Amino acid sequence: MDVDYGVAEEVAPDVRRIVANNPGPYTFLGTNTYIVGSGEVAVIDPGPGDAAHLSAIAEATRGERVTHILITHSHRDHCDGAVPLQAMLGGEIVAFGPTGKPRGAARGRRATASSIQAFTPDRPVEDGDTIKGRGFALDVLHMPGHAPDHLCFAHVGKRTVFTGDHVMGWNTTVIAPPEGNMADFIASLERLMQRHDKTFLPGHGGRIQTPQRVVRAYMTHRKWREQTILACLDEGISTIPRIVAKLYGGLDADLKEAAALSVLAHLEHLIARDMVAAEGAHDRLSAFYVRPASDSSS
Repeated sequence: MDVDYGVAEEVAPDVRRIVANNPGPYTFLGTNTYIVGSGEVAVIDPGPGDAAHLSAIAEATRGERVTHILITHSHRDHCDGAVPLQAMLGGEIVAFGPTGKPRGAARGRRATASSIQAFTPDRPVEDGDTIKGRGFALDVLHMPGHAPDHLCFAHVGKRTVFTGDHVMGWNTTVIAPPEGNMADFIASLERLMQRHDKTFLPGHGGRIQTPQRVVRAYMTHRKWREQTILACLDEGISTIPRIVAKLYGGLDADLKEAAALSVLAHLEHLIARDMVAAEGAHDRLSAFYVRPASDSSS
């Protein structure tokens, strides 16, 4: 993926992409902002509250009317620009809205990209709703897992889905409890497998032109990671720091916190299926994990 920050590039019929200049270990080359339609447009994920990026969106939509500002989920690298962009260009802010579920990571900083921006949209939407403008329609798909409020938007008639951070074009998605939930994430992936889309346009990274293959790879990766964690427990490696050291030994130090949270998400999913038990510390990041006697041979 080649990036020219601040420049609107056509990436699909009636879809332009502007990449925010916020590269990092959790954002890859930056957050993708999409402009859907022509003349009357929707902006998907206005990105960080960066003046240069907001100005680039304004320049790209000069002479057009912004009717909707859509938010895939309320992580700051996706939605901080929503309110200032609305002040500049107008448009109704559309998002899932508050879920009442715990947000943030279990412990630690998890980088600014994953910090939460609490806001109430002008228009809360849910799974099955459709956002319509002159010349475009977007079906709302509630896809929790990465975050409880995560939405994808299916471009009606185009076999294209804007996937936010649910499926990314450069790496697997971070699932960080308590807001991240592995069971929800896998169930959301299974929903995408049942569709027949041709293109995914992710929140980070390039266009995905083999959607089902990528979703299948995501699911295979999660099953494989689960098995490697179970193998660690069978070897007596029973704490998250030791599991991370075993499985992610060569990982950059800045990403090991995310790896620990991903392991925790897998362990919570295993606990829910009675395949693993937590012992000791109340804080599950510090607990000891064991295979129940009835499951250790399976």
